[in-house]
Amino acid sequence: MSVKNVLKKVGGWFAPPPGKAEDGRDQWPSRAAFLLASMGGCAGMGNLLRYPSQVYNNHGLQWYIPYLMCVFLIAIPVLVLEIAIGQAYRGGSVVAFNNINRRLKGVGLSLLYVGFVVGPYFVVILAWIMNYFRNSFISPLPWTGRGEEFYMKDVVANIPPITGNLTEDGTKVLNYTKYPGVGLVGETVGWTAFTWFLVWLCIFRGVGLTGRVVYFTMGLPVIMTIVLIGRAVSLDNAKEGIKLYFATWNGDKLANGQIWQTACGQVFFSTGVGFGYFTSYASYNSKHSNAVVDSILIVTSNVLFENIAAFAVFGVVGFLRLFPQDGTRLGSFTVGFLTLPLAITEMPGANFWAFALFFTLMVLGYSSAFAMLDAVVTLVMDTGIKYPRPLVVTTLVVISFLLSLPYCTQFGYYLLDGIDRWINDIALVFVVFSECVSSTTVYRWKDVVGQVGRPAFIVYNCGYFGGMVLGVGIAHAVRPPVGAGVGFGLYVAGSAISTFIAKTPDAETPKLFNGNAIFRRFYWLAFYSGNQLRRDLNVIVGRGNNWEIPAFWSPLLRYVAGPILAIVFGFSYPAFYKLRIDPLHILGFAIGHIALLIIAFGFIVPRWYDVIISPSRRGEGRVPYAPGVAFEAVVSSGNSDALESGEVEGKVVVDPDTQNK
Repeated sequence: MSVKNVLKKVGGWFAPPPGKAEDGRDQWPSRAAFLLASMGGCAGMGNLLRYPSQVYNNHGLQWYIPYLMCVFLIAIPVLVLEIAIGQAYRGGSVVAFNNINRRLKGVGLSLLYVGFVVGPYFVVILAWIMNYFRNSFISPLPWTGRGEEFYMKDVVANIPPITGNLTEDGTKVLNYTKYPGVGLVGETVGWTAFTWFLVWLCIFRGVGLTGRVVYFTMGLPVIMTIVLIGRAVSLDNAKEGIKLYFATWNGDKLANGQIWQTACGQVFFSTGVGFGYFTSYASYNSKHSNAVVDSILIVTSNVLFENIAAFAVFGVVGFLRLFPQDGTRLGSFTVGFLTLPLAITEMPGANFWAFALFFTLMVLGYSSAFAMLDAVVTLVMDTGIKYPRPLVVTTLVVISFLLSLPYCTQFGYYLLDGIDRWINDIALVFVVFSECVSSTTVYRWKDVVGQVGRPAFIVYNCGYFGGMVLGVGIAHAVRPPVGAGVGFGLYVAGSAISTFIAKTPDAETPKLFNGNAIFRRFYWLAFYSGNQLRRDLNVIVGRGNNWEIPAFWSPLLRYVAGPILAIVFGFSYPAFYKLRIDPLHILGFAIGHIALLIIAFGFIVPRWYDVIISPSRRGEGRVPYAPGVAFEAVVSSGNSDALESGEVEGKVVVDPDTQNK
């Protein structure tokens, strides 16, 4: 056998081309590969660093009350939505949301926008970790006795800013914060380029290659984390740190809104919803896979991993006697770059433990990095572009590397802080809020209008959205109870008026609402869109022995997750007002709001986004009027004219088991 054939064979084994589904779309080599890739996307550095810092700052078992409520009320329902639509509609987030309604293309694009903004600075954090990894082979460890100095001067290497000032009454800016450092930090640039090369290496061939890589990027960190836990809990006084974590009760903290906001934020950010990659990954899944079970497995594995991994940090907390009663608060960077590295210097075999820690952090973060870019690659390939995938991946990696360079400068740490805060607090929260409320409001809205009338539909939704906007605004301007009263009162008024002016529907409703005309009207206004989306998705993802999406799923999205996220979003603006002297926070605040504009323009002028969808699939969001009838769209690539005119080729599916649920 020639050398060329040997190399080709080895290359085919290492980077195999992806398999194909019946519809010709690339497909994961196995369900396990899909699950591991999805778990790798959400299980990252935040599990080992951010989660312990949040628990530490809200120490005690009472943390688990808001935390687990957010897991079951927000994380799992939203993930079911993202995975089910990707799997059922066979496309990335833009294609999937276009199938829900053509005006929601902007919602799908905003998810990818968030990931594309986060990816460049996320990789720079990995570059800092690689700097520590390189230094873990030097004995003694170079940060011994100078942890903060090493991090800020040797790794980040940023020049401190000149802080701006407000007037005494805080109403005006006297002068803005200035950043004297502008040069590039050479080692950070080098490690950033190396990390982007690794990202390219893992996704350039598609899910065939990625499906093999994830066994390494998930398997090895789990093993290394177990090793770190074993060492941490064996340290002197580690039991005191573990007691702080798992055997303390501070019930009075539940009366403070901060713990609820923090728990919601942690669950929200650690699960990875809102970045678009779950929908992209699910689009390469088997069409009739068990989406509900997959979603539960992904979220629960993430919850288990971060709660078990936290023992490694709390063992160190006890060892260092770093307790909250000393007035100390921990941040994610503090845990990863100060607390744990300093503790390692006091352990026997310090170099090995430094190597284990930073290698684990790098691999954990790496799987999240390529997941975010892979979602954008899926968007480009779904446009029907004729260029091969390796060229598309190479182009996007180069663009991403160039976007990383500003974070590699002598002001990059402060730029990262400004962008990260507002892309999370503004863009990410609003994007997921939009997912929850738009999919359960406008899906097959023509059925609702046809049954109860356009005026009733408009009045109801004005009460629903107006109640959240005014309620949150008044809560901040006056008092929270007043805002809650106004918001709920406006919703009740809108519901009552819309139900009164609505026509009586002639289509069937679930038995619970069927006995009274008022109840039937209210069902069509409040629940039909979300319930019909659930039924239509269940035709595809709930077949056979698969778990069906339950009936309470859509009310959870619209009436629990939506308002909670609206409240969390409302905290952003008062916080920004205090930071308006910093131009980098102003920049981050503006970049965060671009996601809102993407969603708004998509809703107002959906045809602007047609260019990012294959011509044969642009009309899939136009579902024919068929109130109460389950519908599965079967798109024909040769029927684009009919699709554009709204005459979607498809098949009506009447399932006696789901018809009246």
